[in-house]
Amino acid sequence: SFYTRRCVTEDPSWSLITVPHLTELCLQHIVHNFEKNPILNYLLPEHQKKVVDRLSTSLPLTVTANLVSHEDYWKRCCMERWQVCDVSNYGDSWKRMFFERHLENIVKFFIPNTTDPEEVLELIPLCKGYVRKLEINQFLPPLRVDQKEERNDLSDTEDDAELSEVYTHHYDLKDLITALPHLEALHLTYGVKSCGMNFEWSLFNFTELDCSNLAAAVKMCRNLKVFKLTRSKVDDDKIKLLARNLQHHPCLLELDLSHNLIRDHGAQALGKLISHSRLETLNLCNNQISHLGAQALAQGLAESSTLTSLNLRLNFVEDKGGEAIGHALLTNTSLKSLHLGSNNLSEPTAAVFSQVLAQNTTLTSINFSCNHLGLDGGKQLLEGLANNKTLTELDLRHAEVEQETDFLIHEIVWANREAVRLGSLQHSTTEPL
Repeated sequence: SFYTRRCVTEDPSWSLITVPHLTELCLQHIVHNFEKNPILNYLLPEHQKKVVDRLSTSLPLTVTANLVSHEDYWKRCCMERWQVCDVSNYGDSWKRMFFERHLENIVKFFIPNTTDPEEVLELIPLCKGYVRKLEINQFLPPLRVDQKEERNDLSDTEDDAELSEVYTHHYDLKDLITALPHLEALHLTYGVKSCGMNFEWSLFNFTELDCSNLAAAVKMCRNLKVFKLTRSKVDDDKIKLLARNLQHHPCLLELDLSHNLIRDHGAQALGKLISHSRLETLNLCNNQISHLGAQALAQGLAESSTLTSLNLRLNFVEDKGGEAIGHALLTNTSLKSLHLGSNNLSEPTAAVFSQVLAQNTTLTSINFSCNHLGLDGGKQLLEGLANNKTLTELDLRHAEVEQETDFLIHEIVWANREAVRLGSLQHSTTEPL
């Protein structure tokens, strides 16, 4: 007879679980071919998330920018690229952070006449929906075609800045920023961050061409609320041009021109701007404004109904300027914060502000630090504060005020601050739910 022997071989570790679901295989295929065929919107939400979680962060932005909205993906893109990522500075949006910083980087390393402008412009359709703020703290000049001849004196004076403007014009922001409909804040510094041994004053030149280009561009940014142009050697001529273009701007609320070279003529243009705009905050810290410029700003204050904060720290306004600003505040009812620190002010300014403190009910913060108000100046301010209920901050550090006077002033200001705090607490508890 013929016997058949039947053998069954089994893998004891085999299980049906190890066979991927068809859905899983499909998702793997979609991820693998995403660049050529980015189908995402056709998938169920849970399948979309699985695909996005596996996508490479090196995929072209032309594929991902307007298709992938999942924050986890953009968080990965940011964390892999930058060591420090504080998403709270970007409205808690990782996608916004990625596109703002990516765009900033490209502009910061743009070399005029060398970099193709399309490198920036091709990003506009990809990022225009997400960019709200741009902080560009470096603008590179064009490369020199013919190096300047070695000079015998080897001086490193600011004469270098006058060698030739043709070498120091920078990237024109106009085409970029006017095409960003949600741009609300623009922070610029014209200079080079890491010039190393190749330092030249000309690397820090904000030229006339730069200025006229920028003025025209900012005028066209109709949704811009905050404009900062700092540490850029901005002088009177340039600020006059900028101020003229910012007059009657529909949205601009904050203007920061700190650490520049603005003198009295520039301050006159800004005084006019205060009264012909919706400006709320003006920062002129560390410029070269004397009493004439301060008087022009005071005139603007007398006519302004919107400015709430003025910073003139580290200027040269002296008593003629300080008194003019004080007189303007006898009628102005909008300004809440005033910084006059380090302006060589003395007793005559304190005398006018004694009157201001007795009459004005809008000011909440005044800074007189690093001045020479003296014993009499301190006493005058104390007298003015006798019935004041609104001032919650008065900085008199290094203002040469008598210690006892300073203590009594501090007590009044502190009491005002407490009353405001308690008032706001009561207000919040009595508000209807």
